Amino acid sequence: MNRPHVWKLSLLLLALPLSAAATPLWAAEAGSNQLTSEELAEGWILLFDGQTLFGWKPADNADEINWTVADGVLTASEGKPGLLHTTSQFTDYQLKVDFRSAPGGNSGVFLRTSPKPADVTRDGYELNIADTADSEFPSGSFVNRRRCTGDHDSAEWQTFDVTATGGRFVVKLDGKTVLDYTEAKPLGRGFIGLQFRTGKIEFRNVKLKPLQLKSIFNGKDLAGWKTYPDMLSVFSVTPEGWLNVKNGKGQIETEGSYADFTFQSEVFVNGKALNSGFFYRCIPGETMNGYEAQIQNGYLDDDRTKPRDCGTGGIFRRQDARRVVADDFTWFHNTIHAAGNHVAVWVNGYQVSDWTDHRDPDPNPRRGLRLEAGTIMIQGHDPTTDLSFRKLRIVELPPRRPGK
Repeated sequence: MNRPHVWKLSLLLLALPLSAAATPLWAAEAGSNQLTSEELAEGWILLFDGQTLFGWKPADNADEINWTVADGVLTASEGKPGLLHTTSQFTDYQLKVDFRSAPGGNSGVFLRTSPKPADVTRDGYELNIADTADSEFPSGSFVNRRRCTGDHDSAEWQTFDVTATGGRFVVKLDGKTVLDYTEAKPLGRGFIGLQFRTGKIEFRNVKLKPLQLKSIFNGKDLAGWKTYPDMLSVFSVTPEGWLNVKNGKGQIETEGSYADFTFQSEVFVNGKALNSGFFYRCIPGETMNGYEAQIQNGYLDDDRTKPRDCGTGGIFRRQDARRVVADDFTWFHNTIHAAGNHVAVWVNGYQVSDWTDHRDPDPNPRRGLRLEAGTIMIQGHDPTTDLSFRKLRIVELPPRRPGK
């Protein structure tokens, strides 16, 4: 069997849903490929779950690399140079990545990259991983842009902590700032790529916090939102400052419209397996005519990999959640990230959906691909509806190259 088949088989096996008995990654307070409660409260999400390659894909020229996942570590050691990259594109964020490189190896972490960067000064930002004696750009440098300060060679686990905001990139290596680089005309968005080039390279704890999110709910009243008094749902602000919806059917709608964005919130379902959802890119004024990121924490046969009615974080009628992560009667964290024809949803920092709309373009999202900006709606589903929402925040994503 040649290497391309090995890769495709491995990816298929690794992308299968986790069993019901798997370790609850979202519940831990610490550990590899997990998020603490403090990180969740700050908006962090996991890009690598430690067990599968869900949310990742190889670039076309990287399908011969022997990417494998074992013991919570993503490893490559053979094949032609290339990238394994996220399926989602990101703009401003804080990114943390643990890596371990064999002596003499050369790989990297790519930021805001295209899947196949032909020129790292044009197609992305290559944060290099290489020994000082073997490279003009040792670990912590931006290849062909800026050499980092100091010698940081190590055969042990090390950690990149990168803050990317507009054209400024601040890189910390094991807690020490080694690079502070600013570009006048930065790339607006792109994938995050893990590179194999030469020598064994390992990655773990790949996590990201979106930046620049702004509140769209003030916790005092419904300013900024449109209500529909003729519908059955009742939306109100609780004494605690939460947005609550009871009864159904109905909706509340943002006054603002959004096309590509990251939207984060916390949700409390005050009932067993109640149904609601976030609708986005909605046609303003119409009844929930948009894409729906489902809220439904029920599952079948005591198995969280068998969601009821799509499952929380699934894209309703498009892709079921691969696992029901959230529980009723407990606040949970929800992140919806929509860029172009792709959307991904994280629940409690764990990615549960990864869907691309391949339909023909259509202004009506029920009929086809809608890329136009639209409102965000919260659904009241039926008379049992009783949900609360807080910390509703959003940031719009710029194009790949601003102004182009």
